[in-house]
Amino acid sequence: MKYLVKYSPEMTIKSRPVRNRFAKQLRKNLAFLLRRINEDVIVNGNWDYIGIDFPELDEQSQAEAEQVLSSTQGICFYERVRQYGLKDLDDVLEKTRQTFQDRLNGKTFAVRCKRTGSHSFSSVDVEKYVGGGLNRQTGAKGVSLVNPQVLVKLEIMGDKFFVVESTFPGLNGFPLGTQDSVLSLISGGFDSSVSSYLSMRRGLLTHFCFFNLGGREHEIAVKEVALYLWMRFGSTHRVRFVTVPFEEVVGEILEKVDNSQMGVVLKRMMMRAAGSVADKLKIQALVTGESVAQVSSQTLPNLAVIDKVTDHLVFRPLAMMEKQEIVDTARAIGTEAFSAVIPEYCGVISVKPTTRARMHKIEKQEGRFDFSILDRAIANAETVLIDQVDIAAEKTAQELEIKSELSGEDVVIDIRHPDEEESRSLVNVPATVERIPFYKLNTVFPTLDKQKQYWLYCEKGIMSKLHASFLHDEGFGNVGVYRPER
Repeated sequence: MKYLVKYSPEMTIKSRPVRNRFAKQLRKNLAFLLRRINEDVIVNGNWDYIGIDFPELDEQSQAEAEQVLSSTQGICFYERVRQYGLKDLDDVLEKTRQTFQDRLNGKTFAVRCKRTGSHSFSSVDVEKYVGGGLNRQTGAKGVSLVNPQVLVKLEIMGDKFFVVESTFPGLNGFPLGTQDSVLSLISGGFDSSVSSYLSMRRGLLTHFCFFNLGGREHEIAVKEVALYLWMRFGSTHRVRFVTVPFEEVVGEILEKVDNSQMGVVLKRMMMRAAGSVADKLKIQALVTGESVAQVSSQTLPNLAVIDKVTDHLVFRPLAMMEKQEIVDTARAIGTEAFSAVIPEYCGVISVKPTTRARMHKIEKQEGRFDFSILDRAIANAETVLIDQVDIAAEKTAQELEIKSELSGEDVVIDIRHPDEEESRSLVNVPATVERIPFYKLNTVFPTLDKQKQYWLYCEKGIMSKLHASFLHDEGFGNVGVYRPER
């Protein structure tokens, strides 16, 4: 099976050295990801496209490969193709007919050909010849150049030609690893999840900084969001997840700061802490999920006052987006299910918040604040590699039973995101399989039969360990982790 990958438009307008560097990084990223599916995959590239060759793929592996291609930055679109040696136009017609024979029955169609190299015919010649032949030799309804029901795409490159079976959109953006690192302030809500994704799509190596205001359950939920984003859009590179305990900071604000100023002061404290974390990680820029005027702390006067507390560059990818656009993006990338169940702890700070903060008033309020509390929060921050967050969970959780082989009496709970479950079905398991997405598990699990033993399953075993440890802490001893041997 073969795919042609076309570069994002912004890559193609770069200078030759930069374009070559970006293309090389994209090939490296794709090879890393696709070898997880089939180690014999071949990834080759040239000035115009990247060619990907698999020796063979079953239906599930094909779905996984196409998921990788649709989630990798730097790709404008990719095509599943059949490759042939170029003989003559009769052969081009015959190979095209073999692919499109059934699809054209009773449908209008048009042929589009892209050609590079030196040939005795033009692209239009190919379109006319193949189009006329298909119209005569198949059950097509006829040719429609304006609004065809079926588009027949061909590509001729030198002595090769490709029949395009299907075309799929990519993420565009720049390949991960071509840009510098940023630290994304993530709360797990719609805004911070989408802003983190947008920075990743731009090729920025995105680390995560979480200010814990809601305890361990809140931390687990936000780690799940970050894990999902990393596994889907950034697993070619290792990034860090930093947890800053902020309960004491919030308590000090509630006690010392006037109600109307609390939101702005809290954001300034977060910016101070994030800047300190960024310095330790040698990161120069911060990313936040703020959108202009979406909430009171995000008016222009308030954002200006918040930014003055840090020397770091602050990116706000959502600044000009409306809330519905943000939610729609979250749904498209798969984070909506996570964010919908995470409460916005920050939103309850001020009852009557100011929308036009003044620096002298904010500084007066902060003069009452005991900054040793902030220093202590920063000093107690925990940093883990995002692919090792299960280690952090195991340090505080009861010892979990992990099972690799099942019997007919076992019950497996597949907690994966529905999109992930659909593309990677859990098959050939000698046990009962129930599907309860992670975001429903804490609600549904208490209603299950307490006499049964349940084994949580996810693709990498990380989210299942996090949830199993949480359920253990809640008093449920009848839960473990199913981790099949690979």
